[in-house]
Amino acid sequence: MRRLVFAVALLCGIGLVAAPAAAAATHDKADAAAGWLARQMTDGERFEADFGGQKFPDQGLTIDAIFAFAAAGVSDTNAGKAIAWLAKPEVTTGYVGGGTEAYAGAHAKLMLAAQIRGKDLASFGGVDLKAGLLSLLTPSGRFSDRSEYGDYSNALSQSLALLALDRTPGGAPASAVTFLAGTQCADGGFPQNFGEATCTSDVDATATVVQALRAVGDPVNAREGTSWLVTKQHANGGFGVGANAPNANSTGLAAEALAGHRPAAAVKAREFLRSLQTGCAGAEADRGAIAYDATGPNPTTAPRATAQAILGLARVPLSDLHGGGRPQAPVLACP
Repeated sequence: MRRLVFAVALLCGIGLVAAPAAAAATHDKADAAAGWLARQMTDGERFEADFGGQKFPDQGLTIDAIFAFAAAGVSDTNAGKAIAWLAKPEVTTGYVGGGTEAYAGAHAKLMLAAQIRGKDLASFGGVDLKAGLLSLLTPSGRFSDRSEYGDYSNALSQSLALLALDRTPGGAPASAVTFLAGTQCADGGFPQNFGEATCTSDVDATATVVQALRAVGDPVNAREGTSWLVTKQHANGGFGVGANAPNANSTGLAAEALAGHRPAAAVKAREFLRSLQTGCAGAEADRGAIAYDATGPNPTTAPRATAQAILGLARVPLSDLHGGGRPQAPVLACP
């Protein structure tokens, strides 16, 4: 997600891998986007970040892809390969932390991915994800990083923690729910960062928080957040960061939060996302990809933009994501 501390920002290239001949053709925009996304994965299993020519594992974007595949209900083979890669001990600890380091957002996001794929939380990559996450719960109810580099936990990591723990028999801790609800700004939205002098509502944070609050049984604050979210929709249906132009990442998250609750706004948001998608007029290898914004496809932003746009196109909330979809990575049906 756009500014998640647990998602690395640089991505793999666009349109470098041709679609396999056996891939099923689809007219569904979310399915086509998920198929394109799967074909961008290195070895069909992961994403990597490139810093100055040196490549590093991008666990955050790989998890975003798992979420997207589950939402669309396709590319399940790639989702299975992705979770197997994430379960490698060096990949797991490189993400959630090891030794004295432990990151709340990474624990929560990986835990949710493991749940979606039906994996054992108590021994995932040699880590007990649930216990590790709960160990980061502070007396205030905030899930905080334990790190010599500082605490970068925020509304997104707190929301993912609630969503993941809500799926467990014990549910989400009441103190954690109360803490998140208590961060609400006066205008009804939610800030991304905690404890700032001025509470400034954020589209990405609010879209994620309202999904978490609905899941744990706080419809009142979720409804207020949703109402604020609608006020930030641009005339073209998109959502942006602050005063910036609309983008696919924010719009995908917002559309997912609005689906089933503000249908008219959700439809407009999906129309905006479709306007950014490469169709049959584009290069064959790019078809299905969703650009970050109206400037067009960009190799460094298209994979994450596509992953998050799929959440809005598919209209499945984070609380309802489950694996086990169709195995193939579809291609866009064109004449």
